[in-house]
Amino acid sequence: MKEKLTIVKVGGAVVEDELQLSQLLRDFSAIEGRKVLVHGGGRKATKMAERLGIETHMVNGRRITDSDMLEVVTMVYGGLVNKNLVARLQANGVNAIGLTGADADVIRSHKRPLKDGIDYGFVGDVDNVANATLAHLIEAGITPVLAPLTHDGEGHILNTNADTIASEAAKALANNYDVTLIFSFEKKGVLSNPDDDDSVIPTITRALYNQYKADGTISGGMLPKIENALAAVEAGVSRVIITLATAIDGKHGTVIEK
Repeated sequence: MKEKLTIVKVGGAVVEDELQLSQLLRDFSAIEGRKVLVHGGGRKATKMAERLGIETHMVNGRRITDSDMLEVVTMVYGGLVNKNLVARLQANGVNAIGLTGADADVIRSHKRPLKDGIDYGFVGDVDNVANATLAHLIEAGITPVLAPLTHDGEGHILNTNADTIASEAAKALANNYDVTLIFSFEKKGVLSNPDDDDSVIPTITRALYNQYKADGTISGGMLPKIENALAAVEAGVSRVIITLATAIDGKHGTVIEK
């Protein structure tokens, strides 16, 4: 019987909200057993880009990453956000290590080709997650904190969606563990009405997702999140939940099923 592993992905909006972030880090630290934290930081990257006079472009919830924006996200994701989270986890009694995909070659990707005529720039699509390396750290009592940056093996850092990082890590580690993947963000779950915080959709399957996408119930940045969640359960991850950052006990939110 496989041991349990909990992977929590925290979104960029929560990273910027001190109250939510503090609560999440306390709750994450209290999770028993093995765990991994994956973080975003898009809002901080956007603000930093503004300060530097660099314009941000988004398409379907994905950031277009030119060479200037790549420098910004590398600094913000791999440095500012990642190391602050690691330091705060240490203060909460969690022996954490911050990693980009390039560190110890844990996540390798390729530059996304033109898609529907869109050039996403220096954006990576994941090819491989070194589950043995991550498992080695986890078994040594070290909690990986994964930044949304990967590499192509040829010396290039690539910006990679944090939900994708969480999903791909969960899929790879499902070979080693009984994995629960929790996508935590600023809402109680996936909402049927964006203006009603209590309109949580309890369960989403592939068929329901296609329906909600077609009728516009789900749109924007929620699309890649649910696509990654569905990919995880379809690849053998035991449980996937989308929920509020202050409710990562797995008892609330939207459950993603096959």
